Amino acid sequence: MVAELVFSVRDLAHMRFATSPMWEVGPSFRLLHSRVGHPVHRPWVEQVQPRLSAVGLDRGWLAELIPPSGYVPDFLNPTPSCPAPTLPAELDGILAAHTERVRHDLDRLRREQAGLGPRAHALYTQPQACLAKVAEEIQHYWEIALAPYWERIRAVLDADISYRARQVAEHGAAHLLNDLHASVRWDDDTLQLLRRPKSPSRHTACRGLLLIPSAFTGSVPFTRATPPDPLQLAYPARGVGSLWERRSATGTDALAAVLGRSRTLLLTELGHPASTTELARRTGLSPAGVSQNLTALRNAGLVSAHRAGRLVLYARTSVAESVLGAACP
Repeated sequence: MVAELVFSVRDLAHMRFATSPMWEVGPSFRLLHSRVGHPVHRPWVEQVQPRLSAVGLDRGWLAELIPPSGYVPDFLNPTPSCPAPTLPAELDGILAAHTERVRHDLDRLRREQAGLGPRAHALYTQPQACLAKVAEEIQHYWEIALAPYWERIRAVLDADISYRARQVAEHGAAHLLNDLHASVRWDDDTLQLLRRPKSPSRHTACRGLLLIPSAFTGSVPFTRATPPDPLQLAYPARGVGSLWERRSATGTDALAAVLGRSRTLLLTELGHPASTTELARRTGLSPAGVSQNLTALRNAGLVSAHRAGRLVLYARTSVAESVLGAACP
């Protein structure tokens, strides 16, 4: 099946890129909820899935609104108003969704999933009252599943956008669109989306085109078409394959001479976010020593802290990644 979307010169003139926290929330939750092994994201899944189950987020609002496959309500992906909106900004967009929009999307979800769960049904009945609960759960999910990893994810997304922008500068927009993904083709004034579950008739696309690289979209790009907003096309970002690779601890002697061996060791161990207790177990340092060194690293802007339920997870910042990259090329 092929969906064809006709674009004007004006549409292409309004083509832009953006990163979007919500385009990571939906696909990442689907991956966790499906419990299907993933060759790239397995390290992340193994860390996050137990935390999600422990607080019941695997059986809440998102579990009913984001099915294992198929349609996800469009109101969960408000159009980014700037190149890099924050999660609070996108949650404001969700909270501002009109009742008609919410019910329209839930009607489609009902048709495709042969019914709605009790929470989704309550949302249909009282959209404005229940949207706050949905936003609260999204915030909780973000803190557990994505916030500790966001620096690393954003680096991949930003690198993808830089690469695509270079393509446009050197080869033009048509080359960019044809290189975006195997299922995306640009032919004359038509954007073709191959292997779509539905094949709409040829029609005028939404105003403009918004390209969103994502770490979790999987093998097929996702779209959101809600006129008059621009068509959103979320596609797999380049470099996702190396997203969870651990950095080798070799070659850190020069860095240890500056930071000290304990702090350098902690930075290298924070290839994946971890708690104080876990870091103490892995490094052999005392919990008190780990806590003291993490405080120093955090004050220096090398480590960030994120609450995940009862745990506080520490993660390397982009500054730390640059420092380690220079020390361990």
